[in-house]
Amino acid sequence: MPRAIIIVLDSFGIGAAPDAGDFGDAGANTFGSILKACESGAATRTGLRSGPLHIPNLKRLGLFHAAGIETDGGAAEAIHGRAREISRSKDTPSGHWEIAGAPVPFEWGTFPKTRPAFPASLIRQIMDDSHIPGILGDRHASGTDILREEGEESVRTGKPIFYTSTDSVLQIAAHETHFGLERLMALCETARRHCDPLNIARVIARPFTGESAETFRRTANRRDFSVPPPGETLLDRATAGGRCVFAVGKIADIFAHRGVSEVLKADGNMALVDATLAAIGRARSGDLVVSNLVDFDMVYGHRRDVAGYAAALEAFDARLPEIEAALDPGDLCVLTADHGCDPTFPGTDHTREEVPILAFGPSIAPHDIGVRTSFADIGASIGVHLDLGPGRFGTSFL
Repeated sequence: MPRAIIIVLDSFGIGAAPDAGDFGDAGANTFGSILKACESGAATRTGLRSGPLHIPNLKRLGLFHAAGIETDGGAAEAIHGRAREISRSKDTPSGHWEIAGAPVPFEWGTFPKTRPAFPASLIRQIMDDSHIPGILGDRHASGTDILREEGEESVRTGKPIFYTSTDSVLQIAAHETHFGLERLMALCETARRHCDPLNIARVIARPFTGESAETFRRTANRRDFSVPPPGETLLDRATAGGRCVFAVGKIADIFAHRGVSEVLKADGNMALVDATLAAIGRARSGDLVVSNLVDFDMVYGHRRDVAGYAAALEAFDARLPEIEAALDPGDLCVLTADHGCDPTFPGTDHTREEVPILAFGPSIAPHDIGVRTSFADIGASIGVHLDLGPGRFGTSFL
């Protein structure tokens, strides 16, 4: 029986969705913006990269075809197309859950763009149950900016930093040693419990190290405390069918560790590619590997780092032949994304975009699948490929 691999290039949208205007994202295009910036020289950085975007393997597979960009690169070598999200959101859990066949049928709770951003009653409940001396932040903010602004005070006072974004999220930053990593995780578990009545999708632990604003660095010990998916996912069906599901990166956290057999963590996109290859090497007949490459979003998209995003795409592209070589006859690998995060767009939030679908393997015949009306078509297709059935949502493109 063949295996299946899903690799989510976190935030790699390929153009504004038809309803992007409803989210304030009309005109957003993560891939298109990076491509133009590289062509114009705006994505040049000494010692990092220069010139037009060089992604020959993604181009060969059909990325430009999927994005509707004319190219002289010849016929695509993969199944190629794009997908629109039916969940009314542009956040990480919703995108991943819909990919896995469980669209979100409701709108998430969010926190207002006020200061303070969090209800006083919520903060009081968390403080009472966790015995923290108070909080810092309490506003919408970039994670790196607020760490630079509040990190030293947090270390001095023992008060963790609470912040949010337009996503349904409460993020809590604290020093790994001065505050304590285990204590931060316990605090986030408490916050998760009190956020449930507000329908908040995620509480994220953001541990950091360093001794000054100039040396503070967020670490790989991040953890997402997510609510469970709203319905049965491809991962659930795979484990119920006796298959092993390898969750690489933050996948296990996104799915609240449901439908996951084994977790592989790593720090940075290239290390996550290594972990993905390790999972593929261990996966047996009928198994599923699901991987998230978070740096595209966390390190480059949210920080509006066009040159960094371009260089990360080029670095991933250079690893694609290794992934292809790891596939056995009959295996299916799908490259996709969960939302956009256009690094040239105003603000630092996700952007409502369509996402690419590039599906390939030694025995997979390439063809154009056009525009899919739900990310769930990915999960439906993999379900069919693994002989698990298509699931409740989505239509297979195989």
